[in-house]
Amino acid sequence: MNLVFTRCAEVDVNGEEDEKTAEANIYKVATIDITTANNAEIESKEIYTDCSVEVRSEHEKWNYSGTGRIRGRGNSTWLWYPKKPFRIKLNEKASVLGLGENKDWVLLADYRDPTHLMNTFVFTVGQQLEMPYVNNIRYVEVTLNGDYIGLYSLTEQIEEGKSRVAINEETGLLLSLDADDGPELAPEETDNFWSSVYHMPVCVKHPDIVSDAQLQQIKTEMAQLETAIKNASYSEVEQLFDVPSFIDFMLIQELVYNVEVAAPRSMYLFKDENSKWTMGPLWDFDAGFDFDWGTMYTGHNYFRSHRELVLGTSPLHHTGGYVVPGFFTDLFKSKQFVAEYKTRWLAIEDKIMADYWPATYAYAEEFAEAATRDAARWPIGKDNETEIQRMQQWLTNRVNYLNTVINNYPEGTN
Repeated sequence: MNLVFTRCAEVDVNGEEDEKTAEANIYKVATIDITTANNAEIESKEIYTDCSVEVRSEHEKWNYSGTGRIRGRGNSTWLWYPKKPFRIKLNEKASVLGLGENKDWVLLADYRDPTHLMNTFVFTVGQQLEMPYVNNIRYVEVTLNGDYIGLYSLTEQIEEGKSRVAINEETGLLLSLDADDGPELAPEETDNFWSSVYHMPVCVKHPDIVSDAQLQQIKTEMAQLETAIKNASYSEVEQLFDVPSFIDFMLIQELVYNVEVAAPRSMYLFKDENSKWTMGPLWDFDAGFDFDWGTMYTGHNYFRSHRELVLGTSPLHHTGGYVVPGFFTDLFKSKQFVAEYKTRWLAIEDKIMADYWPATYAYAEEFAEAATRDAARWPIGKDNETEIQRMQQWLTNRVNYLNTVINNYPEGTN
């Protein structure tokens, strides 16, 4: 079964799909005008403010006007940077810019990312690999209470839903492995816990309300998965875990040098009743691409070296990499897993710059003028086109480097 978010095709009055029109408009920059009640400022990421929302697109069928609520969102992106990200909750479900109907939408500010392409690239790779429930991106220029606030990425909120993570509403599970939502940094919450084997911070994203009995069952199921991974018995793991999704997930983390694996932060997994745990959806990659954490409060500095590694040259022993939770590396004990990991890399390596990068760059060709206006509104001392070229060169070098690294991973011991 294909679990990927599909790019929505338009339907005309005769019921025929207008796929070419929809495909062309995926890359176009739309506009969103947001007006809050009494022009109130958005000062909280906990409290919603009533608002009206108007979306205008070159594709008239995608125009939208409605009401809802808006609040801030994010962690470091909300706290540190002047250009703020937002979450919008519409009063009625709606399709926005051709995406599946829902109330919940996210506006990513991309303030730290001077290319405006980092999440888009990863989502594009994920879609091409047919990973589960990969988000879509639509670029929009946003006006808030009459004030132009720049170029944003509109995307889906990660949550259970027909057009989101389509697990069973009653019995499905969606978890995040995330230090910010976990018991250490959010001790007041009742839906998080430390995993018993790898001591990872886990937060239950679905169900929304978790009883004590449900939480205990989730802890038990998570412990079963962790134990199987720690033992690196491939047959045992395969019964509980969608291994191909995990391989793709980890290849992407290393490809873009996403050090958030170490915390961990923004790592999702899900399952339905009587089905396997599956990694995804993919989320939040502006801490990758060799981000300079020494300038994290101002951001924007990337691409210094393509030779840094998350998993190292020997993932099992973290040689030359980060000490990430064994949940992400203990399967490298398995000879079968290592062989499948290498085979998958060989199958996709040539496509990364030949196919996935051009599909990503198509967005940049369309948002170039909007990026110039964004830079005037939020000057960061970086040229968007130059940074995109640096990103392309970094990825080219990265793929070539990883060819040697991955092909020389130790073969495993089990």
